[in-house]
Amino acid sequence: MSVYDVAIVGGGPAGLTAAQWLGRYLRRVVVVDSGDPRNWQTRGINGYLGLPGVTPAALRGAGRDEARRWGAELVDGCVERVTPEGERFRVLLENGGTIESRRLLLAYGVKDIWPDIPGLEHCYGETAYHCPDCDGHETRGKKTAVIGVGRKAVGLALDLATWTRELVVCTNGLEPNLTAALLAQLDALNIPVLVSRVKRMVNTNGRLTALELEDGMQLDCERLFFAIGHYPADDLAQRLGCERNDEGCVVVDDTWETSVPNVYAAGDITPGTQIALAAAAGGARAAVAIHHSLLSAKLRLV
Repeated sequence: MSVYDVAIVGGGPAGLTAAQWLGRYLRRVVVVDSGDPRNWQTRGINGYLGLPGVTPAALRGAGRDEARRWGAELVDGCVERVTPEGERFRVLLENGGTIESRRLLLAYGVKDIWPDIPGLEHCYGETAYHCPDCDGHETRGKKTAVIGVGRKAVGLALDLATWTRELVVCTNGLEPNLTAALLAQLDALNIPVLVSRVKRMVNTNGRLTALELEDGMQLDCERLFFAIGHYPADDLAQRLGCERNDEGCVVVDDTWETSVPNVYAAGDITPGTQIALAAAAGGARAAVAIHHSLLSAKLRLV
């Protein structure tokens, strides 16, 4: 079995950008992609330089084609486990296939926790979102509801106040979990808190018009954001023993290497802003560092 220079787990902006750069370095690269991206329902990716509103499918398709042009091999499938063997890694796929590589890049991203609200799936990506950095601009001057509790909900509401002051926090039937200090921040911006469960999102072709609450209220609403949380799309980093921070992100150094030698990470599983452009940049930086680490290893052998 031939050995790859780098095996990349995850085929999103981080993984595919890294594959492109490593291919330009004439490295033998394989990308293993499950085909289940975080933003699969998003109508468009905002803020990606030169590609305004590009759809996730279009960006992914173009990225896969470009990675192939630079020599990367793409494998559609899931990784069952990774076993370090000396200075190499043996990657076992769910279909029984095996890949061996000198370096490993984890770029499998995260999954978002959705609130239990009927109709959300019809509006997500069109008038319902989770990321204020990516989609906050879409709320400018719009009546916007924030679904969540505690510090996360307050933080999201304060972020969205950049674009709109017509805000309300809905706990969707849960306890608000708000301290006096958090309530004071909401009160300063006249943001009310509703605790009734959301019975249904009223929409027309994905355009949110109202929230029906269980207590009988129908709340006029044009945009919705939720602040529930997210989790890693895989537990490979945990099983490999990579250090993680309090939020579950994989800790990396300034070369994007994890606490496990020769294991790198990029994209949304690392600390920092979770936007597609940042993920792609992280993939590029990790690729440069991986290439130089392979150069150093070769020099040590001479």
